[in-house]
Amino acid sequence: MSVWAVVPVKPLGQGKSRLRNVLTSSERQDLGREMMVRTLVVLASTPGIARTLVVSRDADVLALAERQGAQAVLEGNPLHLNRALTRATQAATQGGASAVLVLPADLPLLEREQVERLLALAGEPPGVVIAPDRKRQGTNALLCSPPGLIKYAFGRDSYARHQARARRASARLEICVLPELELDLDSPEDLELLGRSPLTSGRSRKWAGSG
Repeated sequence: MSVWAVVPVKPLGQGKSRLRNVLTSSERQDLGREMMVRTLVVLASTPGIARTLVVSRDADVLALAERQGAQAVLEGNPLHLNRALTRATQAATQGGASAVLVLPADLPLLEREQVERLLALAGEPPGVVIAPDRKRQGTNALLCSPPGLIKYAFGRDSYARHQARARRASARLEICVLPELELDLDSPEDLELLGRSPLTSGRSRKWAGSG
């Protein structure tokens, strides 16, 4: 199986707006940049990932992605996360991907081991693997084999919607629940949880201590 990862990234100047009361604009941009690079390093170190695409409308983000060895995909118009992911998935399919893993760039506890454990659940197509967030509302990782098996439903209640779409597609559905994949860094509460987590690394603790 040739698994391509797709990492959506907002413009660095616009990301993490819910942290504006605890981090300055410069700190939020640094945080976004650091987490993106860390995500790309983890994916590059994972043998099961054949290629990584970064989709964004930020030229600086795309240039940084290419310096990290990823392929840049310019987000199209109209601007919308699910449309951007579909665009990147089409590029992956054209490149020979037999499965696509959508992984956001704001999982501060992500390591190679969790990516490998998620990939191990893929099995034979058609299949969908979902890693939920800690509230069991959002989707923090989504693998579809083959690519485009279901329409993306990122946004409110995406965890339930992705499950429903997988069932409608008669796909084998696997749920991957791992603490490192549950925490996405989006709010002051997330920063606090990151600081209390026994899994927090020294690099992540720098941000956890800012809140």
